[in-house]
Amino acid sequence: MATAGIRPTPSQVRWLARGLAEPGGKLPLFDEHGRQVSDRTVQSCIRQGWAEPWFANPLKPDWLVCKLTDAGRALVEGRD
Repeated sequence: MATAGIRPTPSQVRWLARGLAEPGGKLPLFDEHGRQVSDRTVQSCIRQGWAEPWFANPLKPDWLVCKLTDAGRALVEGRD
């Protein structure tokens, strides 16, 4: 559940913002340099309510495919 007053880190904002232009708000598994997004970033965003698990990745079951929540969208669009 989201905690009021918690501000995202720059890496969290970059990751969340990349979901704005994707269908359904899908968040990328890899950053803009081709490195896997940190599990710490993903899990923290989920705990804050900015992202949520979307579906299981059949090719890589250990990779968590997520999407933006309404709260995450509002955060990166400056509406929080």
